[in-house]
Formats: sequence, structure tokens, C-alpha cells
Amino acid sequence: MNIDGTAWRTIWLEPGGRSVGVIDQTQLPHCFTTRSLATCTEAAEAIRSMVVRGAPLIGVTGAYGLMLALQADPSDAALAAAFAQLNATRPTAVNLRWALERVRDRVAPLTLAERADAARDEAALIAEEDVAMCEAIGRHGLEIFQGLAAARPPERQGQPFHVLTHCNAGWLATVDWGTALAPIYKAHRAGLNIHVWVDETRPRNQGASLTAYELGREGVPHTVIVDNAGGHLMQHGQVDAVIVGTDRTTRRGDVCNKIGTYLKALAAHDNGVPFYVALPASTIDWSLDDGVAEIPIEARSPEEVTAIQGRVLSGPAAGQLASVQLSPDGSAGFNPGFDVTPARLVTALITERGVAPATEAGLKGLYGHG
Repeated sequence: MNIDGTAWRTIWLEPGGRSVGVIDQTQLPHCFTTRSLATCTEAAEAIRSMVVRGAPLIGVTGAYGLMLALQADPSDAALAAAFAQLNATRPTAVNLRWALERVRDRVAPLTLAERADAARDEAALIAEEDVAMCEAIGRHGLEIFQGLAAARPPERQGQPFHVLTHCNAGWLATVDWGTALAPIYKAHRAGLNIHVWVDETRPRNQGASLTAYELGREGVPHTVIVDNAGGHLMQHGQVDAVIVGTDRTTRRGDVCNKIGTYLKALAAHDNGVPFYVALPASTIDWSLDDGVAEIPIEARSPEEVTAIQGRVLSGPAAGQLASVQLSPDGSAGFNPGFDVTPARLVTALITERGVAPATEAGLKGLYGHG
């Protein structure tokens, strides 16, 4: 994807193949910087501190983290310790464990001398597969958007096709293209007159900071809104479709995504607005049935609720990034990172293999599990 005319991915092998480069997403949108990860501990901390985030990208970073660990020590004990260290960083996104298990299973039968190179090859393969899956999600979602736009009444033909999204499920959350934003990029490049309502997505503001950043660099028309404005827009016919990503999807189609997604799904259901979820196969957890009861929800620092980061507008520190306190001293904060949207509220799941109803039968029809 584009940053000031230059094509970037979110993660890459650095020259020599013994370290990994990533975009530091904690500095966006005001400062574009990169980091080099040279050890497993650095990769784990990058995931934990959300230097990298988004379920698919977390998985790829974890895979490369195992490579970094095996470069230092290819023993069985080191492999097990690195697996545990990386897997403990973010509990909700299933992609992380999926990618770690895939690398572990690839290297376990090999000699110690072969393991690091095999881990690098497997991590690179996971990254390339993610790009291909996201591009395919974009193609399938484009067809949905084009159909919805064409089905609008005559008086609305030619008007912008308004899409609302929540959090960031763009290329910054994956290796390239993104999940929920991939159809938007495809539609924009295909010439569809598309406009995106971008939820700010408190408390980390990943919509306002990351999604808006992406869309702006790509030239996609968009407007940042407060999280509570989505229902109002739907009531007044200003949303044609909602599309979000997911960090874990159960076999029956319940989807776990950034906190606030459930409320958007309820508003969409009440107003007859189609609600789509875009996801690659790696985000499906076939072992789970009831998302509300079974998906572990990450509880993040209360300081993300009681404080906010931004760029100073004036004074001696103008232009610098700073954190400011929002709530009174002594007020507690509670910060669940995700919520679960029941399958009954999801119009359809958009995957790399096509579009399916949010049901166990729908997913099995695409993937043949069970």
C-alpha cells in the first residue's frame, strides 16, 4: 500500500535475513518510523506494546519471532520457551497461536542446524499467504459493494456509497491490503464513488489514527466520527454498509472484534443496514462454538481509558507527541479490548474463499471442516 507514493508492507526481512523490520504503529499518524527486531524478546514486546497490531500481522510477527529465537538457540527447550513467550503477549487473536504452531510444527522434526532457516522460510510463506488472502477478500467484497451500489434507488445513483468501519482492519493490521479495508481499496481503484465513515475507536483511537491515515495516503474520501455517531448516521440513511474485521471467529460465525463493534452491529440490525465481517481462514477458531462464553477477552491498561495520546498543537512542545489525562485523579478505568458480535447480527462473512452466511454450515461450505 502507499505512503507518500512509496509502496510499503508492515513487516519485512532486513538485509541478511537475521532481523525483521516493522512500522512502529504507536507513532502514527503523526510520525512514520520503523523499528528493527533482532530478538524474540523484542518481537514479543512489539506485539505486547502494539508497535504491531491486528490479528494477521500479530501472527506473522510471532512467526518471525520464533525465527529470531532459533537463530540464537535452536534447541527444543528454547523453541518451547519462545513459543510460550510469544503466545502470552495477546490472548484474544487466534492468528498468533495458529502461526506459532505452524512454525513449530515445521521445524520440530528438523536438525538443530536446519531450524532457523526453516522458520524463516515458513514465516515468509505465512506473510505471502496473508497478502494473497487479503487481496482475495478485497475482490469478493468489491463485488458486494458494487451490487449494493447498483441496487440503490434511481435518485441515489451517482451519490457516494457510504461505508462505515470500526477500528483498523486495513493493511496496517495485516501484511498488505487489509481485511475490512481491502474491499474499500478495491472499490476506490475500480472507480466506485465511495466514502468511508471512520469510527474514532476509543480508547486507542485506531480508527482516527490508523484507518484515517491509511485512507488518506491512498486518497480514499473519508470522515472521522465519534464512536457514538454511527447509529445516528444509520437512522438518517447515511450508511449503505458496515464492514469490520475480526480477531477470532467461532465455527458458528460469532465474531470477536475491537470493543464497540457489537453496538455497531445492533444499530445496523435495527436500521436494516448490511453488516459484513471480513476475515482470512487463519482467524477462524474451529474449536469454539459460543463466542460470548468462550472467547477470552483481553483486558488492557486502564490508562488507555483515563489518558489519551496526541500531537501538541501550540506552545513550546508544539508538534511533539504527548499523553494527557482525561479523568479525575482517583477515577478507575476499565478497558476490555474486544467484544463479541453474535452471528445472528452478521449479514455475511467475506473470506478469501468467497462469501458465506455467518453459520457453521456456511463456513463448512467454504472450508470443509467438521
